[in-house]
Amino acid sequence: MQRVSLFGYANTTKSLTKLFPNAVFYDDKVSKPFKDENGFRVKPSSEFNPNYSDLEIPSPGIPPSHPLIAKAKNLISEYDCFAKNSPLTIWISGTNGKTTTTQMMQHLLQDRGSQAGGNIGIPLANLRTDADIWILETSSFTMHYTNQAVPNIYVLLPINPDHLSWHGSMDEYVNAKLKPIMKMKEGEIAIIPHVYKDIATSAHVITYKNEQDLASYFCIESERVNFKGAFLADALLAMAVDKILFDRVDYEKINSFKLDPHRQEELRDSKNRLWVNDTKATNIDATIAALQRYKTLHVHLILGGDDKGVDLAELFEYLKNCSVEIYNIGTNKEKLSLLAKKYNIKFELCKNLADAIDKINKNLKENEVGMLSPAASSLDEFSSYAQRGDQFKKAINTIS
Repeated sequence: MQRVSLFGYANTTKSLTKLFPNAVFYDDKVSKPFKDENGFRVKPSSEFNPNYSDLEIPSPGIPPSHPLIAKAKNLISEYDCFAKNSPLTIWISGTNGKTTTTQMMQHLLQDRGSQAGGNIGIPLANLRTDADIWILETSSFTMHYTNQAVPNIYVLLPINPDHLSWHGSMDEYVNAKLKPIMKMKEGEIAIIPHVYKDIATSAHVITYKNEQDLASYFCIESERVNFKGAFLADALLAMAVDKILFDRVDYEKINSFKLDPHRQEELRDSKNRLWVNDTKATNIDATIAALQRYKTLHVHLILGGDDKGVDLAELFEYLKNCSVEIYNIGTNKEKLSLLAKKYNIKFELCKNLADAIDKINKNLKENEVGMLSPAASSLDEFSSYAQRGDQFKKAINTIS
């Protein structure tokens, strides 16, 4: 009997017990071994012994520096478990927009028997094996550990600094995103940013510099697509895959897609002033994309949280040419304030999100915008970006 060790007691690893009913969990949060409600053994990470394990599968969030990874001798990823037993598979990755692109693609392809999963919330083991297509939002964490599985179609959005503390460097982060392309075979397709045009692969590579490139290559009339800014690129990439697989361009269907909350979500307060909940902007590129959408307005911008060690100079190089004043929150607020002084950008140092909203409320004029687009993770003060966004929206709704 194969001895399987699952690293991390989380949704992804729990779902894998369908494949490995005798697996043992190892988790940092466990101090004393126990059996869960389904009879699976859960042990402290310190009890893992590679001599008594034939296969190790990590939860994607466990970093390469973790002692469990260092000890493992037979490490594979969740995706590798399905390398030989999955339908036609599409992977979507990149720094920003991969969730929306995945959702849009599922919206377009569900009539063709597709199912979406991966980082979007459904582990692969919980997807239907009789589905015709798997559309998988795929993180750099997963790809770092994946060595066997490859997609039939790989859609890569632009790569910008993110998760650098996990990967160790920008180069390692980029390498994880490009890794699948180098393993793809003839007949498989990769749609990637033009900057990676010289990557060595047997796949058919389609490159793009911007939305115009995508629209032109796939003969899509972008003016007939209702989404603008960053969402237009997401829509065009989803439509490109529909065109590749089924030779169709369905404007009515893509325009019927409803965006999730928390990404450039507009709301009005009792004084009819515009506020934007962009809490899902957890890195520089996402915040810049939001600012570009409102570049004709003066922006009161809430920044800050856990920036994961990213150099924020690029953001401030952009901000210095904007009509903006910033309100700094989170664990990196002192760092943000020092940068604001360096770049001569007006700023307020705030106690927390509520304090920032209160300060903006006093300053915000009718033809301006108050925006939460923090360019940082929420996990220093909130349980998730959604909780941060919900608190923001609740506060705006109570302004009198």
